[in-house]
Amino acid sequence: MSGAWIVAAKRTAVAPRHGALAALAVHDLAAPLIQAILAETGLAPDSVDDIILGNALYGGGNPARVAGLAAGLPLRVPAQTIDTQCCAGLDAVIAASERIAAGAADVILCGGVESFSRSPLRLRRPLHDDEEAVEYQRPPFTPWADRDPDMIASAHDLAMRLGVSRGRQEAFAIESHRKALAARDRLRREIVTVGGLDHDAFARVLSEKTCARLLALAGTITAATTAVEADAAAVLVIVSDAALQRLNSVHAVRITASRRVAGDPVLPGQMSTQAAQAVLAQAQLTAGDIAAVEIMEAFAVQALGTVEALRFDPACVNRGGGALSRGHPIGASGAILAVRLFHELQQEKPGTRGLATIAAAGGLGSALIAEKV
Repeated sequence: MSGAWIVAAKRTAVAPRHGALAALAVHDLAAPLIQAILAETGLAPDSVDDIILGNALYGGGNPARVAGLAAGLPLRVPAQTIDTQCCAGLDAVIAASERIAAGAADVILCGGVESFSRSPLRLRRPLHDDEEAVEYQRPPFTPWADRDPDMIASAHDLAMRLGVSRGRQEAFAIESHRKALAARDRLRREIVTVGGLDHDAFARVLSEKTCARLLALAGTITAATTAVEADAAAVLVIVSDAALQRLNSVHAVRITASRRVAGDPVLPGQMSTQAAQAVLAQAQLTAGDIAAVEIMEAFAVQALGTVEALRFDPACVNRGGGALSRGHPIGASGAILAVRLFHELQQEKPGTRGLATIAAAGGLGSALIAEKV
C-alpha cells in the first residue's frame, strides 16, 4: 500500500450564478487549474495517470475528459466524472486517494467543477406526439416521492429537530461572511484568476438588521442562511509515495482516512455529521485531535448541527469562511473544501490534522482526514 499525498491544490474564485464566471463552460473553469497545478509542481503532463472530477449539472457527457483535453494533457490520459451531487467533488478526491493507495496510479488530478450559469435546461420527454416536453429543476434523489424532500424544506425540518433558531442560524452566517472578508488576501494564494476574478465575489458585511429584513424561505430558513447557487472549479493533485520522492515537495499533506456514508434521505443535512463521525472513528481520533475543519455550509443549520454534534472548536471551523459567504457550486463544493483544508494545513506545524465533511441530497455524506507532515 502507498500513501496518498496532496501536493498542490488550486481553485477558481466562486461567483454567484449569472455573475463574473457566467460565460465560461465547465472545461473553461477547470482547465486553467490543471495547467496551474502542473506548472507549480513541475509535474510533466505525461506523468498524469488519470483525471477524476465531480459534476452534478452538466447534463451528461464526461466534462473531466473535456477539461483534460482543454488543458493540453496527452490524449492517452483517461478521465472520469462522478455525480453524487454535493458530495461529488470530495468523492472525486476520495476516489483518487483510494486508487493511489491501492497502487493503481502514481499521479491523479481530481476535484470538481460546476456552472449553474451554463447548466442545460432539463426536459422530460413526452410520451405521446400531442404532448409537449415538461421542464424540471432536478432529478429524483429517491424512488419515493414522499421521501424526496425539497432541500430548503428539509433544512427547516432539521432546524426543528435540532432546535436551532433563526437567530442562531443568522449569527452563523454573519460569522461566515466576517471570516471570508478577513481572510480575503490569504485566500488569494489558492485562487487561480479565471474570467478576471481573483476573489470570492459573494462575501460581504452581513448584519443582524439585514438578516432580520429577509423573508423566510421555509420556517427559520432565509436567503442569508442558505448558500447561493454558484460557478467554480477546484483541482488537486494526489500522488503516491514514489511520485512524492521524485517531487521532493515541502507542501505535502497526507490523506490518512476517508469515509462515504448514507442515511435517511428525508434529512440529508445530518449526513455531514455522520460522515465526520465515521471518519473520526476510522482514524481512532476525536474532535479534539482536529485543528482545522472544513464543513460544507449548504445551510447554516446543517453546518451548525455538525459543529455542535461533534463538539468541534468553532475557532477551528471554516477559518476562511464557508459556502454561505462564497456560494455553492454543487459538484465543486466538496473539492473546494479539500483545497481549503490543504491550504489551512500549510500554516500548521507537522503532525497537525484537518477534516473536511459534506452532505448531499438523497442522504449521502463524505469526509476525509488529512495530516501535515
